[in-house]
Amino acid sequence: MANLLRQFLSKTDLKEVADAIADIERRTSGEVRVAIRQKREKSESGLSVEQLARNEFVRLGMKRTQERTGVLLFILVEAREFFILADEHINEKVPPKTWDAIASTMSSSFAKQAYREGIIAAVKAVGDHLASHFPAKRNDTNELPNDVAVS
Repeated sequence: MANLLRQFLSKTDLKEVADAIADIERRTSGEVRVAIRQKREKSESGLSVEQLARNEFVRLGMKRTQERTGVLLFILVEAREFFILADEHINEKVPPKTWDAIASTMSSSFAKQAYREGIIAAVKAVGDHLASHFPAKRNDTNELPNDVAVS
């Protein structure tokens, strides 16, 4: 893990985020991923954080979930930017302003350098919305890893 990223989250913090993801996924058929990138690659210099999040969504296999119910919290550390991206089935039921409210709370935590707390609060808030619209099913399987994707 690069130095800047280590200042952002420790290995223990990453495990706590993964545990929070696992906890909320017990209540929903949705899938949540957190991806943290240190910086843009040179070839990505003209891309917005939303475009990077969309690329990461595909790279992490989130478009291949059975019900298209994935949500990605993408964080670009060096640029101090993040983006919450939901798959199409979720966007049919959850208004876009929902993600804005979660992003605002996350941003407030980040401003206080409470990164772990902000991410976990966002994961839990996303989970609450997913659980209300996409409750866990008896035969539900965990389609994506719960760990934080770090690059």
